[in-house]
Amino acid sequence: MNPTSANRQGFRALHRVLLGVGVVAVLTGCGSYRVSSGVSEGLDLAYKQYADGDCVSTMQTLSKVERMLSSYRFLQPEVSLLRGLCLERQGYFMDAMETYNYILNTFPQSEYAYRAKARLKVLSVKPTS
Repeated sequence: MNPTSANRQGFRALHRVLLGVGVVAVLTGCGSYRVSSGVSEGLDLAYKQYADGDCVSTMQTLSKVERMLSSYRFLQPEVSLLRGLCLERQGYFMDAMETYNYILNTFPQSEYAYRAKARLKVLSVKPTS
């Protein structure tokens, strides 16, 4: 076997390995990219709906996002906080408080736990009339 032939065989073997790795990366990465993109787009839409004052649509969008969160559990406190804010806006204060307590108990170290704690403080203050 001459050196040129050995180089070609080595190149072909390397090419097959890289092609195989590329195919595996594409097949495994595409599914998670779709979910990631869907989660991101869903959260963006939910924030827009909330900003527009449409809590009914926000809650529906958040429910769809939550169904996609199995691989992105770290986003759950953010989704829950937005849900709590909508519940507050709709006047469901006890439900909002339960949602904030869920965040505090399940994700105590997240930045959203601090926000949930602040919302609980606000909700626990009784107005003086």
